[in-house]
Amino acid sequence: MNTQPVIGISGCLTGSAVRFDGGHKRMGFVMDGLARWVTFKPVCPEMAIGLPVPRPALRLVQTTEGDRRMRFSHAPHEDVTQKMAEFAAGYLPRLSELSGFIVCAKSPSCGMERVRLYDEKGNRGRKEGVGLFTGALLEKYPWLPVEEDGRLHDPALRENFVERVFALHELNTIRANGLSRHALLDFHSRYKLQLLAHHQAGYREIGPFVASLHEWQDLDAFFGAYREKLMAILKQPASRKNHTNVLMHIQGYFRERLNPRQRGELRDVILHYRAGLLPILAPLTLLKHYLAEYPDRYLLTQNYFDPYPDNLALRLAVN
Repeated sequence: MNTQPVIGISGCLTGSAVRFDGGHKRMGFVMDGLARWVTFKPVCPEMAIGLPVPRPALRLVQTTEGDRRMRFSHAPHEDVTQKMAEFAAGYLPRLSELSGFIVCAKSPSCGMERVRLYDEKGNRGRKEGVGLFTGALLEKYPWLPVEEDGRLHDPALRENFVERVFALHELNTIRANGLSRHALLDFHSRYKLQLLAHHQAGYREIGPFVASLHEWQDLDAFFGAYREKLMAILKQPASRKNHTNVLMHIQGYFRERLNPRQRGELRDVILHYRAGLLPILAPLTLLKHYLAEYPDRYLLTQNYFDPYPDNLALRLAVN
């Protein structure tokens, strides 16, 4: 298995001139930052079904029968829906190693949400469509982290996506190396604080499920069920309130080790984070300093402190 997470990506976002107008939508964060830490698997579904560059623009059409078709804007009688469906059906099963996918917004092929729909007379309708390729991708791999290029400009969404990518990659690696109950329990133990930061109810729900692992004869079936639960929890944005609860919980491990000044300093940094005056990097840096000075076996295993490479600088934003 690839030692880096493998991420599918719409080809135009890598800088390849594959768009209908012969251009591209190269994304700086993706190619100048993330590319160092992942392996990209680019695809342009429209070129994959044999369309040239440049080519007439495509659009999603809501028919009077209620289904959605992909047709050329200048020639609405030319329908490529079946070609796209056949390509997706043959291509997607080969992507089981993926840890994420970045798609191009607004595209009738790749858009994840709010793709413009037209009626059969060419009238513009609501922005409530999903690109045909991405729709098939989401149906085939509902647990897969998928994001649009535009949404990744939001710091919180960007961090959430990258965090999920690295979590899924680690889980996929366990499977590739041969599933064992010990490996699965160890993985879950290392992600406890991370899950708590994302969704407290989900954290409480998945605990008993993991505790039932010994009852499962089919480890692969357990893996599939666990993967869906894990990724659903991590998809929930980690809130400031939940982060604060986790930070306070970690603080408790050092209560007997720190002097009154240190305890007060740590409490103030956490409270300033809760108030929105500091980024989460501030209390985490202080806690990691104390963890190096006063090692704790459990805390040292927690993925919460380093869920992805620090060089991506995703924890610098205040929110």
